Amino acid sequence: MEQISLSFVIAMIVAYLLGNISPSTILGRMHGIDIKKEGSGNAGATNTLRVLGPRAAAVTFLVDVMKGVMAVILAEQMAGPAAGRWACLFVMLGHVWPVVLRFRGGKGVAVSFGAILAVNWKLALLLLLIVVVAVVITRKVSFGSIAACVSFPVLGYFLEREFMPVGVIMALIILYAHRSNIGRLMRGEENSIHFSRKKEDHQS
Repeated sequence: MEQISLSFVIAMIVAYLLGNISPSTILGRMHGIDIKKEGSGNAGATNTLRVLGPRAAAVTFLVDVMKGVMAVILAEQMAGPAAGRWACLFVMLGHVWPVVLRFRGGKGVAVSFGAILAVNWKLALLLLLIVVVAVVITRKVSFGSIAACVSFPVLGYFLEREFMPVGVIMALIILYAHRSNIGRLMRGEENSIHFSRKKEDHQS
């Protein structure tokens, strides 16, 4: 990696702070709900779907994706292509462990997709395809996320080899964030996704 410059450091800080923006939390407050106390307690699109419905989930997903895209674009403009790749990691860190939300955020899938989309759209769309196919077959969003996560280093090796060091770290973090889901999948206890508004407590 090239010598770290002030512009690189600033770009990573900006990426992290962008990751702190939590559309699910904002939408929850607009409805008088603390999203972190409803459903699974996760500030991501899946829990938003189950607590607030499809429209709020779509907004959450799109904003999270755009956070990733903007973090990479800004970092590349500020400090070059290498900074753009590392911004993928830092915007995801800001999403998963946001300082403004006491380090309780989402699981990093949508924001990572947006960041990867800005680096290599072919890689991002292949990962999205894996998620969609896995979710359609199993009706479990967590399974789709985990499947894409496991595939990420392999696909990245062929499509964006320079991204591999960052990509492996990102994959490990997402797997860690899904550790409880992995446990439930192994026990056959993971809940399936339902594309309708639900108030009851869900686990994934």
